Amino acid sequence: MNDTRQPAVTEAIERLRAFMARHPRLAVLTGAGVSTESGIPDYRDASGAWKCAPPMQHRQFMASHAARQRYWARALIGFRALHRARPGDAHRALARLEQAGRVHGVITQNVDGLHQKAGSRCVVDLHGRAELVRCMGCGALRMRHDLHAELAERNPHWLEVRAEIRPDGDADVETDFTDFEVPGCRRCGQGIWKPDVVFFGDSVPLERVARARTMVDEADALLVVGSSLMVYSGYRFARQADAAGRPIACLNLGRTRADALYALKLEAPVGEVLAAVAATFTGAGRAAG
Repeated sequence: MNDTRQPAVTEAIERLRAFMARHPRLAVLTGAGVSTESGIPDYRDASGAWKCAPPMQHRQFMASHAARQRYWARALIGFRALHRARPGDAHRALARLEQAGRVHGVITQNVDGLHQKAGSRCVVDLHGRAELVRCMGCGALRMRHDLHAELAERNPHWLEVRAEIRPDGDADVETDFTDFEVPGCRRCGQGIWKPDVVFFGDSVPLERVARARTMVDEADALLVVGSSLMVYSGYRFARQADAAGRPIACLNLGRTRADALYALKLEAPVGEVLAAVAATFTGAGRAAG
């Protein structure tokens, strides 16, 4: 069968395959670029600049009822796309490489849970998981779809709104949100429901950082996939690997904050490249389903 890939893609596959052959125990750091093929938009363009207005700040969310009305109204519209998303070739390839013993673990900046849905078992969800919400008063956890059902019951006319979907289950809507009802926590009677994710301006829990650092320490090399690393929460692990003398490879379309640190930088479609590389090391063809 003839190889119909573009020469640049074929070269990227061969170079990443060679890197992985030299470094058989990889830690992988992923960003939004691994999930765009699943229909989830990313935040930044190829130069690393924002494509849209930056997301909600933690302090703003906690301090302003109006900000929470805006957030949850937009989420009621936009989160359906995140909820329906299914793993793509990149997620499935990394899961297969983990099963084959080639990937030691995945550190992801994404909150969509798609690595786990694809079958990855050793995953650090650096910024949390979007399908959970937490009461900021008493700490109670609740499934997000359950809260969304309550939001829909209280605000049924908002379900008719159609808008462009933004990253992480947001929607591009600007209107009057003052009539949007946001329930509080029933358990403590006054707590604020917040997605169990790290908002901008918040800090990654130290336990997650420690687990991710251990993952990098125990690996032969670090592979960055689909991330510009513009946010320090991910960039720190590239700095850690570099300081320890571990080689870093990057597969990403566009500039990243750590470009000066890489032993190998590849600009090619992440799903196509990872699927082909995984086939080499797992003895199987393109991952199904």
